Amino acid sequence: MNSNKRNLRDIKKMRLERHWSQEQLAEMSGLSVRTIQRIENGENAGLESLKSLAAVFETNIEDSNKKTELEQVRKEEAYIQKLKGFYKLFGLAVLNLIFFFFIAINDSDSEGWYVFLYMLISWIAFLGIYSFISFDFFGEEWKNKMIKKKFGNKK
Repeated sequence: MNSNKRNLRDIKKMRLERHWSQEQLAEMSGLSVRTIQRIENGENAGLESLKSLAAVFETNIEDSNKKTELEQVRKEEAYIQKLKGFYKLFGLAVLNLIFFFFIAINDSDSEGWYVFLYMLISWIAFLGIYSFISFDFFGEEWKNKMIKKKFGNKK
């Protein structure tokens, strides 16, 4: 990371690197201690507060970092929604399979077991397809891991 450009989330780290208390930082920046606490806890900071902190730390805190953080938050939210969807489908599959399992047990001929087996295979296929569509199994992280595994660190 460039030493002149620091992320907003690094303010607590930068303060601790200098062995400053929140009170000392508040006094130097002209902000209240409560404002320092809010910023360090990840709450939004006003532009004037950011400028004051940037001056104290002699750094540039760019708005582009906020865009990057916002993108990351959106990606995380989308992932969580997909994961919730998967768990809901998985729960539905389990309930459905329990239902057909009891039908198979109580069925005198083997048709119940065929239906249960058909439902089991269908749910496995459906959940597998949903997983491959929703989750990036072979994304950038996997690609980098495979390259590192094959060729090592030859940079």
